[in-house]
Amino acid sequence: MKTYVLIGTPNSGKTTFYNWLTGSHFKTVNYPGSTVEYNVGDISPDYGEKFKFIDTPGTYSLDPKGPDEEVTASVLFELDKENKRKNVILVVDGLHLGRSLVMALQLKKAGFPFTVVVTMHDLLEKYKERIDFSKLSAWLGADVFPFNGQTGEGLKEIIDGLKIKENFEVQKLNWTYLDQQQARNSIRIALNEMDRHENSESFFKTTHKVDAFILGRWGYAFFFIIMTVLFASLFWLATPFADGIEFLFAKAVVLLEAYFPASQWRDFITQALLSGFSSVLVFVPQIFLLFFGLGVLESSGYLPRAAALIDHPLRKMGLGGRAFVPLLSGFACAVPALMATRNISSRKERLLAMFVIPLMSCSARVPVFGLLIAFLVGDNVLVSGLFMALLYFASLLIGAIAALILSRYLPEGKDQFFLMELPIYRAPKWKQLVIHALQKTKSYVVRAGPIILFFSLVLWAGAQFPRNEMGHSPELAQSYVGRLGHLMEPFFKPMGVDWRVGVGLISAFAAREVFVSTLAVTMKVTADEETQPKELIEVMKSATFTDGSKIFTYGSVLGLIIFFIVALQCMSTVAVQIKESGSVKLALMQLASLNLVAYVLAVAVNQTYCFLFK
Repeated sequence: MKTYVLIGTPNSGKTTFYNWLTGSHFKTVNYPGSTVEYNVGDISPDYGEKFKFIDTPGTYSLDPKGPDEEVTASVLFELDKENKRKNVILVVDGLHLGRSLVMALQLKKAGFPFTVVVTMHDLLEKYKERIDFSKLSAWLGADVFPFNGQTGEGLKEIIDGLKIKENFEVQKLNWTYLDQQQARNSIRIALNEMDRHENSESFFKTTHKVDAFILGRWGYAFFFIIMTVLFASLFWLATPFADGIEFLFAKAVVLLEAYFPASQWRDFITQALLSGFSSVLVFVPQIFLLFFGLGVLESSGYLPRAAALIDHPLRKMGLGGRAFVPLLSGFACAVPALMATRNISSRKERLLAMFVIPLMSCSARVPVFGLLIAFLVGDNVLVSGLFMALLYFASLLIGAIAALILSRYLPEGKDQFFLMELPIYRAPKWKQLVIHALQKTKSYVVRAGPIILFFSLVLWAGAQFPRNEMGHSPELAQSYVGRLGHLMEPFFKPMGVDWRVGVGLISAFAAREVFVSTLAVTMKVTADEETQPKELIEVMKSATFTDGSKIFTYGSVLGLIIFFIVALQCMSTVAVQIKESGSVKLALMQLASLNLVAYVLAVAVNQTYCFLFK
């Protein structure tokens, strides 16, 4: 198998090129002894060749300054299993050749044979910019190929032109500041001889006009509007699809109850399997929209600009623009977001980001927020959407407060300069975005589904036993679930909830989504002609304590929302935190402190409501 290492700067189109090469034939692996990931894949069978490609983390230099760059350099310089060196494909952005070609000169100095792939070729043609690829190839001493990441044009020519060179020697790169300046000067001179106007404004005319608006005096307002539309759309656009899912599951339950006589097996299927799992699947459209929306921001070119925009306010909290992408990723899932902090070179800033990320409202909280918001505002889609957006901004505010407090207790580090290359604005690749969002949503269902199903079955079984003298199911309060819940009720009573909700809160530590299905079981909800979520909400409205007082009030529900915003209930996040920070003590402190604060705030909200309105 012939192996090539793909290297390139961030936003150069390297991963897009890699995806065209491998299709779906790749896997993500950790570099030995490191938590930094890279992709390894075989060429798509459509091309009839036998190549293996390694997609390394983006880097600006082969002289490493951070964990990701160290992995790229290590993969490049180490020998393979057959004690042979790997050939290299350097992916460069055609719109920023002056900066991208520095690594080509580094490869030459180290002694690597390499092939150059120039991306953004469609935009070069659009703006009638000329690159003499034959001259560039002669100057570099390497094959140079153009590539269109939108259509895949040029891919076959690249594959046909790949050549493997064996038995070559390389030397460890010692790249000084003087080397850097000399490289830039030689590149500038060479590009001028190739009839390419490196500073041509035609590339960036539209981009500059848009940036003048969204990064100017109205920048923060524009940022607020974009984020509000993104988070509010989780309700506005998802409602028709969620209603369809509710309808299908409700009909399935009605059909099963019509064709099968009453039995424990029928109850098992309708109350444990369908009832528990449907209560989470109904929120899949919202999760898909979240991943899709984040993909639009990234592919359009707005994401790095948002990072640059809020660099200043983040620095007031001890963070910086580098932390923005990990924080935003936390709205999807905290696990990859924690891994994304590897690009933050400041130890203090990285620890702050890692502490704050679990406070971002991840996709696992969407089902819980959806249920609790529906209880508070009913079927008003507009108000529900704005409420959801408000919760996301509330998580940002709470994260900011936590960062401000924690930054006072961490030792000061070196000031870090935030340098990010702003790509031109481009129309998103809608088909790829949809496929990517579907893959992420599928991953969510595959990850959360078995956990939800398992706990639904366990809770349903716990509610069915021990059997009474007649062999019938006990009253819920006398079941194993009920007995456990009553032991915990004194702890949850100050929050304004009873033992049934307490069981849901405990089960949420396995997966937050389980909270909804747990309520569906402990509240003895069954789906009939009404749709599942509406029925659960109706039962919640009528649920009472033994003294007849309401369990779910505005105070207790708002308290639950605050609890889920702040509490750290994801054990996967704790495990990754230990791995990334290298400190069990830090991870356990984060787990204890966030859950304690969440409980205190939930109690305070409920008790304040009771004091004011009762």
